[in-house]
Amino acid sequence: MSLLDFRDVRLRFAGVTALDGVSFTVQPGELFAIIGPNGAGKTSVFNVLSGIYAPQEGSVRFDGQELVGMAPHRIAQLGMARTFQNIELFENLTVVDNLMLGRHGHVRYGAVSALAYAGRAAREEVRNRAVVEEIIDFLEIEEHRKYPVRLLPYGVQKRVELGRALAMEPKLLLLDEPVAGMNVEETEDMARFVLDIREELGIPIILVEHDMGVVMDLADRVMVLDFGKPITTGTPDEVQRHPDVIRAYLGAAAATPGEGGTT
Repeated sequence: MSLLDFRDVRLRFAGVTALDGVSFTVQPGELFAIIGPNGAGKTSVFNVLSGIYAPQEGSVRFDGQELVGMAPHRIAQLGMARTFQNIELFENLTVVDNLMLGRHGHVRYGAVSALAYAGRAAREEVRNRAVVEEIIDFLEIEEHRKYPVRLLPYGVQKRVELGRALAMEPKLLLLDEPVAGMNVEETEDMARFVLDIREELGIPIILVEHDMGVVMDLADRVMVLDFGKPITTGTPDEVQRHPDVIRAYLGAAAATPGEGGTT
């Protein structure tokens, strides 16, 4: 059974169609990538999944539950975590504190216990901090743990944001351009962590990324969007050879054999 079933989704804004009949599934343990030119609808897919946008048509079922019409915080509680293209951290808080915020859905004590910091509250704090420390070790950011994130290099900040999503203990992880703006070394490190998340932690991933090298190296399957419409879905090799994909990225002339183009 699919973990996620995104079926025949249509999303419109004042006459502009952002998603036009988009369908895909994500299987347990799969790394599924979504690619396409700017404005293709990739982020709109994430916003529908997160509950930020409500589509006019279609169904989105996650772990057996319908998400359309559900509030974003409820979707997060079901086990869907997300990173953002632009870093969305609390820059004056430390790495540890930012990751602890990702544990909010696992807090099981009330305000009175928190003020007293005794009994259940103390035990929960210890447990949640232990989870955060494991993530810090996993992402190799031990030396930065006590620093405010605003003082950290960009690539480390991206790792911290990834760590905050992992702190939610997600059933499905949405990664929105995790290597955007990174240099070669930072990109290689992030790609390694993404692979480790899938292979060691067993968390399925939906990846939106413009770096085609990263996508083709990491993804099990790839869906290509163009102007809100799905062009094709398949393995990286199948997608790279698809003439409509070549046309969408390189232009019709470039996809035409015998006219100086590449096929």
